[in-house]
Formats: sequence, C-alpha cells, structure tokens
Amino acid sequence: MFEKPPFSKEEEQRILEAIKAAELNTSGEIRLHVEPSCKSTTLDRAAQMFDKLGMNKTEQRNGVLVYLALNDRKFAIIGDKGINEKVPQNFWEQTKDLMSDHFRKGNIVEGIIEGIVDAGEQLKQYFPYHQGGVNELKDDISYGKHE
Repeated sequence: MFEKPPFSKEEEQRILEAIKAAELNTSGEIRLHVEPSCKSTTLDRAAQMFDKLGMNKTEQRNGVLVYLALNDRKFAIIGDKGINEKVPQNFWEQTKDLMSDHFRKGNIVEGIIEGIVDAGEQLKQYFPYHQGGVNELKDDISYGKHE
C-alpha cells in the first residue's frame, strides 16, 4: 500500500474526468489501477489485476485496464478478449508511447490522462459509444493490492 496517496484530490478528479470523457467515445470500459511496485512482470501483474477487478465482466468483453507500478516506473495497458479479437497486434503502442513521453518528463498525471483519452479515441472505431449505453464497470481508480 501507499504511505500517502499518490495523487492529490485535484489530480485524482482530473483522472476520473478523463475516464468519463474517454468513455463518451466508446462503449469500452476503462479503469486505472495504481500500486507502489510490481514483483512479477508488468503484463502478468496487469492481467492478474484485470481479473481481480472484474474487468472481464462486460457484455462485449471490451474492458481496458491501465496498470501503473509507480515506484518501479512500470506500466501496461491491457484489453479484454473482445478488444484483442478486433484490433491489430500493436494497437496499444501509440497510447503507450504517448504515456511514456510524459512519464520520462516526470508528468505522471498528464501521461495517465492523455493515455486514457487516447485509449477512448482508439477504441471508438471498434467499439463506438451508443447513446443510452450502460456503464458496466466503476469509473474509479483502484489503489494498492487487491489480494
């Protein structure tokens, strides 16, 4: 767990607003999980958290998890089965590059926000937003470990 919250209330609110804005572009469900460190490979831990957070419980299997291990300076973006069946192999590279550029400059919150917004834009062509669509998963940030 974190000794103190990794984001200020204002930063957290900006991230939550980015999630809501991104989900206005797509029927996909986007969530952020942040923890201090990652003891396994980043992708394995992201997949583990994806399952523990119930990200695979959407009707179209179009959940997206942005996973961040802050102290280790590692992150991953993982999409559910429905996304992976429709998008090209390197689908998340643009989003990851955008986030990495910000992270290298020390702009963690901006990188998260732009990555989330970009993910929504990218998903729009495969999973467009439908008026009256149901928000299937929480639009929150999860912290620490969900063991």
